[in-house]
Amino acid sequence: MLTIETFTFNPYQENTYLLIDQEGNCVIIDPGMHSLQEQSYFKDFIVNNNLKPTLLLNTHCHIDHVLGNHFIHENWGLKPNFHEFEVPVLVSVENYAPQMGFRYATSPIPETFLQDKEIIEFGGHKIEAIFAPGHSPGHLCYYIADQKILIGGDVLFQNSIGRTDLPGGDHQTLLDSIKNRIYTLPEDVEVYPGHGPTTTIGFEKKTNPFVRG
Repeated sequence: MLTIETFTFNPYQENTYLLIDQEGNCVIIDPGMHSLQEQSYFKDFIVNNNLKPTLLLNTHCHIDHVLGNHFIHENWGLKPNFHEFEVPVLVSVENYAPQMGFRYATSPIPETFLQDKEIIEFGGHKIEAIFAPGHSPGHLCYYIADQKILIGGDVLFQNSIGRTDLPGGDHQTLLDSIKNRIYTLPEDVEVYPGHGPTTTIGFEKKTNPFVRG
């Protein structure tokens, strides 16, 4: 059984997730902590709960989802894992972050990259990487089938979808990803999005005004 902890960080109100197994090992997904206060809060949670971070995943590499990559690497020695199409997205953050008023410490870049349908073993569970571009060129969602959990990043929100007006975004590609890669999952799968509250596949198929199932 995995436990999920949600932290909402930075001015974009981005959701950072911790997947925790029964032995206290944890996966960090999309670390968005930015201020010193946010960094301290997250680190205190890890220390006070005797957790051991073992893996860092990014769904994609827009600024709000990678602000904490350097902090995680500095404290626990973890490099991020993501799809190779996100490399230029990550590299560009260093250029535009100062213009947006962000203090940004450069994220490390992995030596290998995740592929569509790749399986990550964690805590006796399988985390499947699902390629779902459109919001960004190499966006991955992380699906834990036996827990009926999808870490969805910025693909699908409660009654909304990710924006597609950023570099590398494409509206039709995003709609196709949702219809063909996300809505094919069981309806009772709970979606943990990059922003806002959780939802389910079934609820979105019935009510999402942008793409119905």
